[in-house]
Amino acid sequence: MPTEPELLGPQITLFEHALRLHQRHPDGALPNDGKPYPDEDRHRSRPSSPRVRDRRLYGADVAVILDKHFSRPEAQASELVDAFRDAYVPIYRYDHIVAAALRADRERVQQTGRWLVRHSNDRNAATVGLALLAADWAEDAIPLIQTIGLLSSQFGPLAADALQRRRGGAEALQWLAERVAGWGRVYVVEALCRQGSASSRPWLLRHACDGDYLNGYFAGTVATTAHLHEAITSTDADDDLIDHTGRLLRTMADCDGMGLTLEHYPPAPVVLAAHAAYLAQQPPTANRYMDAAMIAHYLVAKPLNRCGCTAEQRDRIVQRYLAVLDQPDWRYAVRVGLGPTSSFVAWFVDHIAARLRLGAFSDVAESDER
Repeated sequence: MPTEPELLGPQITLFEHALRLHQRHPDGALPNDGKPYPDEDRHRSRPSSPRVRDRRLYGADVAVILDKHFSRPEAQASELVDAFRDAYVPIYRYDHIVAAALRADRERVQQTGRWLVRHSNDRNAATVGLALLAADWAEDAIPLIQTIGLLSSQFGPLAADALQRRRGGAEALQWLAERVAGWGRVYVVEALCRQGSASSRPWLLRHACDGDYLNGYFAGTVATTAHLHEAITSTDADDDLIDHTGRLLRTMADCDGMGLTLEHYPPAPVVLAAHAAYLAQQPPTANRYMDAAMIAHYLVAKPLNRCGCTAEQRDRIVQRYLAVLDQPDWRYAVRVGLGPTSSFVAWFVDHIAARLRLGAFSDVAESDER
């Protein structure tokens, strides 16, 4: 039986590839970000385009090609499909490409961008088409941008940038954020945070983090942009908000070198205390146990000056977490939910509890700092 790429055929466009996969997976991310793409064999066999050392020149060779194309009134968009195969085409917004778009007739530029996104079977040409759409704000391009953006590791950065600039962009970005993962989720969630729409705040507070390691790049930005400290300390916090707060805190506790950590998040003591208090009112689940256990472990394991709390605040917060996690029904929930790995999680709780009973937190922190 032939493989799926062979069934789709080598001439299928990137857009059609994304659309077909989306129809099979309408409410979630495409498996493996839609890879392999239809042009995979051709793309692999192509000699690697040398990347310019000076980032200020990124996109300059693409701009030269665009300038020549737009200088010819009779030139058709289809002529550009093979024009960028030997060029280094960046997947991010760069000024040279934007400038080339602004030098040409606006309507023609947008028509060319739409054609390349919709009809190109080469990722470089489709990326340039998306870059042309990102240089403008026409709302009629939103469905095109969203669909090609589903192939998010290649098209996510420019799709996020393009949607962010358009009226109705917050809704469009949220739709895309719900359907991308990995790096694509990083690009789109960061754009949602930059866009700063009040309508996005409920989603950011409840759904931005999907548990992937790469969430560390934007977890702190979500916490600050969406005013997590206000939401979690309100009297009407719901389970989705509380659970997502646990994921945010767990991510921020261990994302050094990626994004904002608890150490540099001023509301950390307030948010941690509120999450621990709400946890005691929730029914036990394996995910809740895991998040709380990891947060407590990081608070204990890190030097005191890196956990975002004073010694007194940290000890009180960890005690609150342990008071919940030590309960038999919570231990049972994690054993049932996680199976063989639950013993490892339980070790965290026993280890933290032992250090708490020995009053060893401050001593350990001081020795770690030395």
